Amino acid sequence: MKFAKSAIFAATMLSAVSASALEVSGNVAIGSDYFFRGYDQSAGAALSGGFDVAAENGVYAGTWGSSVDSATSTGGLELDYYVGYGGSFSESVSYDIGYIFYGYPNDTGKNFEEVYGSVSFASATLGFATSEDWFDGTGSYDYIYADYSVDLSEEYSLGLHYGTSSGAEDYDDYAVSVSTEAAGLGFDLSWISTSTAEGSYADNEFVLTISKSL
Repeated sequence: MKFAKSAIFAATMLSAVSASALEVSGNVAIGSDYFFRGYDQSAGAALSGGFDVAAENGVYAGTWGSSVDSATSTGGLELDYYVGYGGSFSESVSYDIGYIFYGYPNDTGKNFEEVYGSVSFASATLGFATSEDWFDGTGSYDYIYADYSVDLSEEYSLGLHYGTSSGAEDYDDYAVSVSTEAAGLGFDLSWISTSTAEGSYADNEFVLTISKSL
């Protein structure tokens, strides 16, 4: 599925829902770094943000962007678009499927697409993403991950992450994060590392992210 077709599909699905049934949300964040699956995208502080439109029937679409570093990514800007559908099998089991286009406006040759999906069981999530032609034309790529979150107290929560990449990239990434909220802001301190820990891949890195929901 190409991005243009996905955008048309999203617009068609959302236009079939009355405006009162749509929920619009946004977010903005600044982080001491930006790692994507354990790979350093910004080589330092990064500013990011996005907007989402969701319908009552489970269809959603959105966009997200971040500053990136030309040396480790491309062109100083990443701009992504996605469309998907979420629902639930029961009160404790939910699912999410979708399509995402990763764009680099200043170097479009590095653009790529993924299809993704996940199933959540209470506080645990198992998911995947797959691409026929990944970043910079490096070939087929698959990503499988598991996330788990637990409340440490009323103020703090703990998140655990494990992911494994295969195909165009072959390595594992790990993350442990502690999150809280204060003064209307979200604070997240994460430890990030990878099995390769070479070059721009995380090697026991700590990242602080401050976010705001709009």
